[in-house]
Amino acid sequence: MARRWTEAEVSDQSGRVAVVTGGNTGLGFATARVLAARGATVVLACRSPERAAAAAERIRAESPGAAVETLLLDLASQESVRRAAAELRAAHPRLDLLVNNAGGLWPRRETTVDGFERTLATNHLGPFAFTGLVLDRLLPVPGSRVVTVSSIGHRFGSGGFNFDDPHFTRGWVYSARDRAAYFQSKLANLLFTYELQRRFAAAGAHTIAVAAHPGNARTEFGRELDPASRAVMSRWLRPLTWWLLQDPRVGALATLRAAVDPDARGGDFFGPPGRTQFTGHPAKIESSPQSYDVTAQRRLWELSEGSTGVTIDVRELLTNQ
Repeated sequence: MARRWTEAEVSDQSGRVAVVTGGNTGLGFATARVLAARGATVVLACRSPERAAAAAERIRAESPGAAVETLLLDLASQESVRRAAAELRAAHPRLDLLVNNAGGLWPRRETTVDGFERTLATNHLGPFAFTGLVLDRLLPVPGSRVVTVSSIGHRFGSGGFNFDDPHFTRGWVYSARDRAAYFQSKLANLLFTYELQRRFAAAGAHTIAVAAHPGNARTEFGRELDPASRAVMSRWLRPLTWWLLQDPRVGALATLRAAVDPDARGGDFFGPPGRTQFTGHPAKIESSPQSYDVTAQRRLWELSEGSTGVTIDVRELLTNQ
């Protein structure tokens, strides 16, 4: 029987700079606290400055001397993404690790200031643009990684990514219960990871792209929902799945393994093993057949570049180093 992968496997991270989006709570916080405890300089990139500052203090209290910084980042706003990327690049000439962790689920369709459906904007388009805008800080660094956190929910969407109507404008029944927009965004996380890794490999980059999913973890996920929707989840879903939920520290192990496992390879996907993949210590697993669709990966890349205005040319970035 294979040995369980735990926090003890995370080696000394001294000298490394790690950015964790959504690092103030839940899985992001659980990831950040371990990296900081092992000596990394951790940047908590969050949309709430107050919550980010409080999270940084919690990490420092647990690990005195930990180097923790905060960065204002609202992934639903392309202006905020650009501003945060510029601030990060100015502060750090090199980055070792980018963890695209932040995400959300909304009870009804909302449009961002950029005209995007909020779930796709926050869970994919924002991370896509942010990655592209800071990638030049990762590419020169040996062993650097881009880790994107997906979900077991990527398996549950019907028919793959909806390129005909990615922003759910054509009379869809949009609710927290059907979660179609959320499932699509989590599939997008994997399509993005695999296409990014292919481009890294083609350009001969040392940076790798890896993905992870936490299984079912007890976090603040769903806090964006209205009180009525949260009540429904608490009353009907939580009692049914409580025994299939795990502590955020265990859920975050998949992200940590993707971030630091020396045996990880570009395009690997880590999460709880087994038939359901709801709980458990992380292992290398396979994602859904839709996520390996090369045509869909390339179409999403083109859609993302066109939507955000951020072009990610790995070869050119390497040439300009």
